[in-house]
Amino acid sequence: MNNLIQNEMMKLLAKKRLIIIGIIVGILVLMFTYAQYKQVQEQREKLGTDDWRASLQQQIIDTQNRLGSNRMLDEWREQLEVSLKQQQYYLDHDINPSEPGAATFTRMFLENAIDLFIPLLIMIVASDLVSSENSQGTIKLLLTRPVERWKILLSKYVTLLLSVSIIVAMTAILSYLLSGIVFGYQGWGAPVITGFELKGADVDVSQVRLVEQWKFLLMDMGLVWLVAVVVGTLSFMLSVLVRSTPAGMGIMLAALISGAILNNMVSSWESAKYFFMVNLKLTAYISGTAPPIEGMTLLSSVITLLVWWVVALIVSFSVFTRRDVY
Repeated sequence: MNNLIQNEMMKLLAKKRLIIIGIIVGILVLMFTYAQYKQVQEQREKLGTDDWRASLQQQIIDTQNRLGSNRMLDEWREQLEVSLKQQQYYLDHDINPSEPGAATFTRMFLENAIDLFIPLLIMIVASDLVSSENSQGTIKLLLTRPVERWKILLSKYVTLLLSVSIIVAMTAILSYLLSGIVFGYQGWGAPVITGFELKGADVDVSQVRLVEQWKFLLMDMGLVWLVAVVVGTLSFMLSVLVRSTPAGMGIMLAALISGAILNNMVSSWESAKYFFMVNLKLTAYISGTAPPIEGMTLLSSVITLLVWWVVALIVSFSVFTRRDVY
């Protein structure tokens, strides 16, 4: 098995996918770092001070002004009201929600990348792990080896898990190193608030507690890794079923983009909470953001994703071990 996994990793490295992904992540991190730097500079010029309290007060005023609009949809209004209460909580307890530093940037980057950017990177690797063997005709050579089929597929899946871990770690490390050039490398011990519970339009703060930034970042990375594994496994299943890399990537891309759109539109479609793409933003639960559908919790979303993960694995191994290859 070790030799099979080593062989699959060598194939992956030969395609230079991980290097390309690293370059994409690096370019995007630099772009977002510059965008955040410009935003901070603009707020500083607008308010005439570096005090984060003044900036947070201005955000509260802006949110209140947006809530005054009569054309806003009810679900957006509800999310803004929750956000307003959280901002006021930070201000009342003298806690900076955006403590400057690379650690804060890394946490925010991962939270914003969990539902689309990271899954797209994983899809690039997972979509052709099996289908490329069919398109290149190497699947026959692979299956003539004196190794059981399930072991061959398992070696490819272990390679996928290793790739997912490398991509998540690489994204966090590049975010920290590159953003630190501008914002500095401090902020690991900054307090972050977690434990906000949403009850309808109200925010329950009875379970709120302070967590050091490095612990919060580890929780974020764990949730990002879980989402990446589920999306990678679904792409892996499509790679087995479709046998065509472009077709598999197209299906997965359509699912991910539709999920990003549905998250803003499914508040009244309760059964949509069983779609995997509506449950990808797990980090929103620990930061206290309102879920896309009322009643969704971190536990329910994790269970939904695990069900999709198990089904995808069963389908992948069943089809691969039974399918005739000509």
